[in-house]
Amino acid sequence: MKAIVITRPGGPEVLQLEEVEDPLVGDDELLIGVHATSLNRADTFQRKGSYPPPKGASPYLGLECSGTVLSLGKNVSSWKIGDQVCALLAGGGYAEKVAVPVGQVLPVPAGVSLTDAASFPEVACTVWSTVFMMSRLSQGETLLVHGGSSGIGTFAIQIAKYRGSRVFVTAGSEEKLAFCKSIGADVGINYKTEDFVARVKEETGGQGVDVILDCMGASYYQRNLDSLNFDGRLFIIGFQGGVSTQADLRPLLAKRLTVQGAGLRNRSLENKAVIVSEVEKNVWPAIAEGKVKPVVYKSFPLSEAAEAHQLMESSQHIGKILLLP
Repeated sequence: MKAIVITRPGGPEVLQLEEVEDPLVGDDELLIGVHATSLNRADTFQRKGSYPPPKGASPYLGLECSGTVLSLGKNVSSWKIGDQVCALLAGGGYAEKVAVPVGQVLPVPAGVSLTDAASFPEVACTVWSTVFMMSRLSQGETLLVHGGSSGIGTFAIQIAKYRGSRVFVTAGSEEKLAFCKSIGADVGINYKTEDFVARVKEETGGQGVDVILDCMGASYYQRNLDSLNFDGRLFIIGFQGGVSTQADLRPLLAKRLTVQGAGLRNRSLENKAVIVSEVEKNVWPAIAEGKVKPVVYKSFPLSEAAEAHQLMESSQHIGKILLLP
């Protein structure tokens, strides 16, 4: 099969389409013929050499895909050859075929094309597991999403609105904020020109928000604590603003705050299967109703993975970037 290979750690130009061995399919796995895969920022870190795949995972990039079932491991009875599916991957999506544990495979949501289905697994599993399963965002509460125009951001806005929350977002341009509002965000904050703590306080009568989904880490840590309401929950899923900082911890006690963090890729197969099952039960109906829509900015042929990475690193996109083998 053909796959994108990282020829050496570096910039987008190190990504090359090469002929490689087909993946081996385990007893509890499916082989999927990849129709589309989707970029995640983690792919750019793996390309640079700073985010290696988990032990036993595919060496190739790609944390989600959509496609057609080509073959089944001997313990797999829940799918049949020819089924159209999408899947959460620990790697291997930037290829023509990928082997996937059966617990990480989902049906293509009703009303969504096979291509667009590749935009959902990673964002849906990330947002559902963090904002809902762990931070327990509930109807009537407020959510602040940093990077509102990202793949995760555009999904989080829609599912939180669907479940009855008020949604605040930060983004770096008026165009991105306008898009976020068009898909349901209530309050848009331009982080380049505004102090998000002040805006959050102003919009909540001085109280703050209930849950924050944060991809920045260190650079926003203090301001995030200062933006939370009593019993507020901060969930950190990325370190785009660094990994270490000094902070005044008094708000944790004064406001009974919870700070959590998690990744998705390194979780156990059992843990991922629970999340995927919850996503199918809770998120897929919202997609089928048309209340949560795919947000795809651009699709590239697999051979143009380098150009796709350049676009992602420019941060000019809104939503997801796809690769089509």
